[in-house]
Amino acid sequence: MTVIDIENISKKYILNHQASSKKDSLKDSISGFFTGIFDKKEKVEKEDFWALKNVSFKVEQGDRLGIIGHNGAGKSTLLKILSRITEPTEGQIKVKGRMASLLEVGTGFHQELTGRENIFLNGAILGMKQAEIKKQFDEIIEFAGVEKFLDTPVKRYSSGMYVRLGFAVAAHLNPEILVIDEVLAVGDADFQKKCLGKMKDLSGSGRTLIFVSHNLTAVQGLCNKGAYMEKGQLIEFGDAGTIVNNYLHHVSSSKLIQEWNEPKDAPGNEFVKIKKLKFSPVLVDSSLVVDTRTAIDIEFEFWSYIKNAQLNLSLFVYSMTGECVFNVTTEAEVFNEGIVASKCSIPANFMNDGSYTVSIMIVQDKSKVLYFYEEALNFEIADWREGTNWYGKWPGVVRPIGMPFSIWQQEGIKP
Repeated sequence: MTVIDIENISKKYILNHQASSKKDSLKDSISGFFTGIFDKKEKVEKEDFWALKNVSFKVEQGDRLGIIGHNGAGKSTLLKILSRITEPTEGQIKVKGRMASLLEVGTGFHQELTGRENIFLNGAILGMKQAEIKKQFDEIIEFAGVEKFLDTPVKRYSSGMYVRLGFAVAAHLNPEILVIDEVLAVGDADFQKKCLGKMKDLSGSGRTLIFVSHNLTAVQGLCNKGAYMEKGQLIEFGDAGTIVNNYLHHVSSSKLIQEWNEPKDAPGNEFVKIKKLKFSPVLVDSSLVVDTRTAIDIEFEFWSYIKNAQLNLSLFVYSMTGECVFNVTTEAEVFNEGIVASKCSIPANFMNDGSYTVSIMIVQDKSKVLYFYEEALNFEIADWREGTNWYGKWPGVVRPIGMPFSIWQQEGIKP
């Protein structure tokens, strides 16, 4: 049964721009400032901005829909229309069932009311009877962890307390459709884990879930449907795993290959010139995306202009934060003038998800640096995991599988 039917939804906003004039001096700037205050006829330019344009799709009962895309793609605007916070400029939305939304910190809360009062207020808005709310009350409080502040006005809550209580209310008051924006990013890791676990429980009970997140691992783990949005338009709708893979492949800004056909155009010096650098992933299961399961080859070629030179290479991989993940070197060997080639193989299930850069150094006689090419390549590794309910960020810059680490029961010892 279709519970959400979105038909050609568009949302237009009017942006106002004050007409600017060139001011060549401080005097002109000051004069223009006061003119802008007192001149009521100052020209204002208006611009139509379409936050959404002709978005259409259907959500079936029990679907878990993950909506992904860059900031400004229109995801939050769509959820606000869906939650009746704002009206569409064009198109219509049909919703069947009771809906609870958590879109922003404090959404649905009355600032002057206490946490306790806001729980009953939200339940009443959802059409629940007082007895139904009381039945869920203790579980809401335990989940949110705000027992000490239950009778404090929510205007005094921190953003973390707001989100914990807001999510607990939205998830426990038995909505048939639960709509959640990226607000979970405000909470700490333990709270995110609880929320993701609760969302998984809700999805398993036949509830319909609409989830906007930049956490693509959570989207893949929780959702069966996906929607990829860009610049207010729906780019693709379908299977969540396929949508996430296609999105990552489409938006990848990775520098995967650099090649120069002529030495005169290549970076380097009178000793060496860079010919080619290539990032070659060994993709798994016909995937289009490099993830933590992917083995990687980094190929490197350069022109050497030194006769009988003892050369070796040193390769550095850096994380997005600038930390050196590892540095490996080749054995020093004697090479004649000409093209020298090498390959470094990074095993599968070793690198963690994230953004990385590669720098490479050409060394003579194990000590003299001939050329150091910084940030020669950059690439992205996506997350991948199975058999777990935890979809938060996996810590560390490496994530090896197969290290000797085991657990067992000691016999004859009781607690």
